[in-house]
Amino acid sequence: MLKSPRQRIKDLPLNRIAPNLVTLFALSSGVTSIRFAMEGRFQLAVFAILMAAVFDALDGRVARMLKGTSDFGAELDSLSDVVCFGVAPGLLMYFWGLGTTSPVGWIFALLVPICCALRLARFNIMLDDDPLPNYWKHFFVGLPAPGGALVALTPIMLHSYFGAAFMRSGWFVELFLFISAFLMASRLPTVSLKKFRIPVRFVIPVLMCAGLFAGALVYEPWLTVGVVSVLYLLSVPLCSYIFLRLKAKEEGVVSEKAEETKA
Repeated sequence: MLKSPRQRIKDLPLNRIAPNLVTLFALSSGVTSIRFAMEGRFQLAVFAILMAAVFDALDGRVARMLKGTSDFGAELDSLSDVVCFGVAPGLLMYFWGLGTTSPVGWIFALLVPICCALRLARFNIMLDDDPLPNYWKHFFVGLPAPGGALVALTPIMLHSYFGAAFMRSGWFVELFLFISAFLMASRLPTVSLKKFRIPVRFVIPVLMCAGLFAGALVYEPWLTVGVVSVLYLLSVPLCSYIFLRLKAKEEGVVSEKAEETKA
């Protein structure tokens, strides 16, 4: 007689549950952001999405540290990302800058969750494919979901510091929503720091820069995060240039080895 899943699984170790709890914290932050946006508390809504990004960065690391990775956790993470970095930013920017200023604002607001879902669906499929070539190791395929949300929120962060009227205008908000959606759905290489290694001689300067960044984040949070978002966006063409050089170099080495083998 076959046992039901409930009978077969009597308990779960903490290391299998902890990463999913962190993912649920991220999901709760994303949903809370939607509530704040509906109430007109826009800065709190942005902060909630940033908190979701922090939890999203932690859940995978917690899973690997505790050796608690699972298919369930991967699916839960993707569903959470669609809400936190697709639905929440789209609604927030619509309520903040598009609801009364643009007749097509809702279309641009929809682009962000749609392209975020497409990006995550492609990412999940790629997990089962063959590994990417070595020159992809420092790059993501397209803009990751948290990065897409950061780009989409750039107008509200810059407006919170500078207060310029055009930063809340329909065309300016729609521009950043379109760029965010396009980059998430694209196959352009974007920077990934997962396998980045810091030479020992640069550790102290990097720590000093991190301390300066933390101080700037506390003193002028909106300006700091807004500038980071703009620099992140500007890194995309630079990444494409570096990627093409690495690809040409590696393919050149492979072709040379193939010619040597034939000879």
